[in-house]
Amino acid sequence: MASLPDKDSPELHLVVATAEEHYAQTHANSDEWRGALSLPAYFRREEHLLNQDLTKNGGLTPWLLVHQPAGTSKNDRKVLCGCETIRKTALAAVNGKVQDETAHGVASVFCPPQFRGKGYAGRMMAELGEKLKGWQVKDQPALFSVLWSDIGKDFYAARGWKAFPSSHISLAAGHQPPSSLPQSKPLKAADLPALCDSDSQSLRSQLSNAAKPTVALLPNVATLAWHHAREEFIAKELYNRNPETKGALVEIAPGRRAWCVWTRVWTNPADDDANTLHILRLAIEGDAAQDFAPASEDGVVNVQGSPVVDAIAALFAAAQREAAEWEMEAVEFWNPTSVALAAARKIDGQSKVHEREKASICSLRWYGEGDGEDLQWVCNEKYGWC
Repeated sequence: MASLPDKDSPELHLVVATAEEHYAQTHANSDEWRGALSLPAYFRREEHLLNQDLTKNGGLTPWLLVHQPAGTSKNDRKVLCGCETIRKTALAAVNGKVQDETAHGVASVFCPPQFRGKGYAGRMMAELGEKLKGWQVKDQPALFSVLWSDIGKDFYAARGWKAFPSSHISLAAGHQPPSSLPQSKPLKAADLPALCDSDSQSLRSQLSNAAKPTVALLPNVATLAWHHAREEFIAKELYNRNPETKGALVEIAPGRRAWCVWTRVWTNPADDDANTLHILRLAIEGDAAQDFAPASEDGVVNVQGSPVVDAIAALFAAAQREAAEWEMEAVEFWNPTSVALAAARKIDGQSKVHEREKASICSLRWYGEGDGEDLQWVCNEKYGWC
């Protein structure tokens, strides 16, 4: 192998991958991310995901750091590492004004083993962080970009992506819930567009009351459908089944509802990680939904006995039943509020919040005014992950 360039070489460039380069990069990262899928099935899944509403027509951009000395053609450049970004819609609230904004989610950061330890991934991320501010925007810059680190908090923080609280609650699949909980009804894909519209309206209203600058990724139907396209492909490929139930809904009171939308996540059989049903989004209509504060023991005490807690417990119980139906081990919900923790304890009195320090670390790079130190990132649930 010819000598490799230094990470600071002017011959290194951040570029958008050609279709052929993107295919080759997908092949290179397949051992890392195809899980239980065969290599041909992994290629089919990635092609399927590229054609979803969230990602098609330029919604997903494949990026590469390449070595391309002056005078070298595009066909002869050497790929050193790569990643992908997905354009997302976000909401931002400043001084009571809520606006739609552009954000980007960074995913699939991968450096082949032979190029690791040389600073290439760091160079790529540093350049990408700057590039995304003006990427695929018209009248104003993107407001922020996000990623979920599986290598801890330091690497991406050093390149501008601040680590935000990353926690979850977990419930065992198939547990028998208290009989006093209200009845839930299953949600199908056809139910989600109207619920997402209602959720969007509620979220805009809630954010207008934010006391400090606050952002949220919009839990729109295109985002949820991308997650469901992923699970549906794997379920069909591995089990020849279609996961038709997408979540559950409970009526708290006439005209007031709570619902959750979930996805099934299968892990690599070679790993020790459990197959898990993840709650993508938990939505509550009404005033209770305005409390975005992280779960606390005092907060749990304050909401005990609330019909909202019972409703969410019923949703969690429905998720447990669905997880057991698909032979999964657990149900997981990210960054719970006190209402969600109190609901989990209706089912399992020992439920607690687990703080993640290594995997799925929610990280945000701010492009707006100021340094973003006081920024709140709310509704930071699994639906945002990419």
